This record gives sequence, C-alpha cells and structure tokens, in this order.
Amino acid sequence: MSEFLNRSILLLILIVFLSACGNNQSVQTMVSPSVTEHEETPRVIAHRGANEWYNESTITAYQIAAQSGVDSLEMDLRMTKDGELVAMHDDTIDRTTNGKGKVSDYTLEELRAFQTIESDNRKEIKEKIPTLKEIIETFQDTQKYYIETRLVDGKLAMEEKLINLLKEYGLLDKNLVTIQSFSEESLLKIKEMAPDTELALLFRKGSFSLEKASTVDFPIIGIESTDITKEVVDELHKKEKEVHVYFTNKKTQKVEQERVHEFGVDGYFTDFIHFTKEILAI
Repeated sequence: MSEFLNRSILLLILIVFLSACGNNQSVQTMVSPSVTEHEETPRVIAHRGANEWYNESTITAYQIAAQSGVDSLEMDLRMTKDGELVAMHDDTIDRTTNGKGKVSDYTLEELRAFQTIESDNRKEIKEKIPTLKEIIETFQDTQKYYIETRLVDGKLAMEEKLINLLKEYGLLDKNLVTIQSFSEESLLKIKEMAPDTELALLFRKGSFSLEKASTVDFPIIGIESTDITKEVVDELHKKEKEVHVYFTNKKTQKVEQERVHEFGVDGYFTDFIHFTKEILAI
C-alpha cells in the first residue's frame, strides 16, 4: 500500500476520533480550512504539528493540526548537506527516525532513505522527513506558518533560501508567516531581506531578560513557561509586544498552560491542541 494511501486512511480514522471528542468541536472536511483569524484571542500554535497524536514534524501531523483549527503550524528548520530546508527539531535524526547522524551530514536524497518512527507510545506513521517546500505545497495559503530558523554550524546559512521560498509562494505578501529564532542575528538578517515579516525573538529557559525583551525591535517575545510571571507579561504589553509561551516539560505543560493563561499571554506553542482551545474557550 502506498505511503499516500496509508496516510489518507490514518487521517480519516483520526478525523472520526476527533469529531467524537468531548469538546464537541466539529472537524472540517479533508480540504484544508481557511486561515482562522483571532484578533484578540491568544494564538494556538501547533508545536511541530499535532504531535500529541502523531510523529512530530510530519505532513500528517501538520494535516491533523490544520483540521483541528489552529492559528499556525509551527516547525523547526534544519539544512541538509546540499542546502535543502527540512522540518526537524533536533540537529540529528536519531530520536525521530530509523537513522542516525546529523541532518547537515546528509544530502536530501540520502535523508529520503529514512522514515519517522513511533515514539512516546504514539501511533506509528512511517513517513519521510518533509522539506519545507513540501509542507508549503501541501497547505499553500490555507494556513499560517510559524517557522524557526537556526544557525548552521554557527553561521547564518538558511535565511536567504527561506525568504526566497516564502516569496515564491506569495506567503509573505499575504502575511501568513511568523519567523522565530533564538538567534537575534538570524532575525536581523530576515528583517533586512523582508522588513515586513512578523518576527519573534526566543529566550532559552532560565536566560530570559526583561530588559532585553523590552528593548529589542521585534514584536513578539517567546518565553519558556517557567520564566513567565504576571509582571513580565504586563511589562511587555506596555511595550506593545506579544508574549508567546513555549513549554519544555510535557508532564507539566497543561498545568503551566492554565497558570500563564491567568496572566494574559498572547500565544501558546501547544502540544495539546484541544486542551489549549478549551482553556481559551474557542
């Protein structure tokens, strides 16, 4: 049975499951939904897709997230040896595929030999590592994209290719992209090439600086949940900055989501899409 047919069957099964969830949320048809606007409601950002149910950063995980009605599909980028951008969080393929080694040590063709594997007792869907181009071609302008850039071997390498790809598909002109990074240097490079792109500066857990976050020229600040207090959120709102929260501990994530919700944060990088939507009553 082809990989496409396998994925289609699994998608249909999950859609039936989602439609029966206690939240009584209707699941849309297999056609990707239009972009959902939430002008005041905090953003629900699907962290690596619907990774609660399926292997992270796969086409299927992103399809299920889109069907669940999220605001953005979040993805981390890595660059292959031959300069292709792929969706992969880790710098190696060890944890999420049946291969081993650094992404940057493989060409895209070589990476095609590997498949994603089951982890954390989630249902196994053997898929190839998707390129960013494949993800964009799947959803086109029906979804918003929340993309993380990284340095490649300590250097700026992916920014120009990324911007050119986003322009090719007209996503920047339609304001469908937010680019995030822990690298201020990377974001400044993006800003130089595409000044109107929405940018988010991320702070690593334990290294958040309210002073720096308040003064940098980026509209969104990404903070690990345990570094967030009401004072932090209030001060950044005074500076007209949005506060988007990411979580490093899945076991405590739901409790942390409820805690930071009381502070009025503006976005959640969530691993539990329906739970987050329940908190936000959407």
